[in-house]
Amino acid sequence: MQVKRRCFERARSMRVGAVAATFTVVINALVAQTLTWLGTSDNQASIARGVSADGTVVIGTTYSPYDEPFAYRWTAVGGIKFLGSLPGAPSYNVARGVSADGLVIVGWAESPTRTNRAFRWTVSGGMQDLGTLGGLSSFAHAVSSDGRVVVGAAQNPSGHNRAFRWTASGGMQDLGTLGGNHSWAFGVSADGSVVVGRSDTADGFGRAFRWTAQGGMQNIDTIGGLSSVSVSVSANGNVVVGWARNRDQNRRAFRWTAATGMQELGTLGGNESHAYGVSADGNIVVGWASDANGRAHAFRWTASRGMEDLNRVYSQLLTDGSELWSAEAISPDGRYIVGNGYNAATRRMEAFLLDTKPAGDVTNDGCVNDTDLLTVLFNFGRER
Repeated sequence: MQVKRRCFERARSMRVGAVAATFTVVINALVAQTLTWLGTSDNQASIARGVSADGTVVIGTTYSPYDEPFAYRWTAVGGIKFLGSLPGAPSYNVARGVSADGLVIVGWAESPTRTNRAFRWTVSGGMQDLGTLGGLSSFAHAVSSDGRVVVGAAQNPSGHNRAFRWTASGGMQDLGTLGGNHSWAFGVSADGSVVVGRSDTADGFGRAFRWTAQGGMQNIDTIGGLSSVSVSVSANGNVVVGWARNRDQNRRAFRWTAATGMQELGTLGGNESHAYGVSADGNIVVGWASDANGRAHAFRWTASRGMEDLNRVYSQLLTDGSELWSAEAISPDGRYIVGNGYNAATRRMEAFLLDTKPAGDVTNDGCVNDTDLLTVLFNFGRER
């Protein structure tokens, strides 16, 4: 946001004669970024895990006072709406991923036999059980942009969890491991061709992986420690983010490419950080990081600005002690960020939707500048 602030300050320096009296009103309209608390739908807490490309749909989970999970789909018009359940099963379920258009949601739900099953939910068809790899349970963590490819983890006949890639035509495909017994898939590229996650190695350590049909499962290493996890991947599959242990065995957010390897993204003054989401072009990363007091704060990272505390960047949107604790996902264009925090007005942990784009960026160049201001002022004068 520093770049946008500089653009804004340049615009403020202008003086436009006869319309100077309207200047403050127009400026306030130009920078109307918004923070929306999504509520809990009478439950104790909520968290947001995904957002549609246009920011109109948010998905996640609410929790009862007894820690019972209920998957939801939120829209500005309808608020939180629960997804229901698998046929004959309780309504306990978790939502983890959403398609670009907001019409397909994936996660896991309790089955009639009281085991967890990966599901794919659609507006028209409801909740579909995706099955397992021969074992009892399965979990879906992410879905491709068009909603056709689902990835997650499922038990095989030996009871080992294996990363899977599911399609309607091919069913559930076991992606293998890096030599150990278990693997989990947590992210998938826009077209479903690249899968990322974590796998056990032959020596018993968990390592971040990147999978393709051509190359299979690739170990993308660590940042000096013993373990790592890939959580999300850019639209084209070339940028991977997650967390890894460093030489001091502290968990640190990372950004990986084939050219640069695993790059540590730092913290907000504390010891640990996790990356959970990445923009389509791979240039913006979000997650949480600890500050000097050990408190978790939502962050946004870019190469030019490094790691920014969203509580500081958007302090004007936080009132009465509200805080943003973790950024869980970001829209493909980087505009919308969702996660969870503390809503001081309700005194609850709540899901949030943050719109980071200034409303007055009418030229769509990433900042509010003279051109945007003149356009608004000119139109204001004409309308009067």
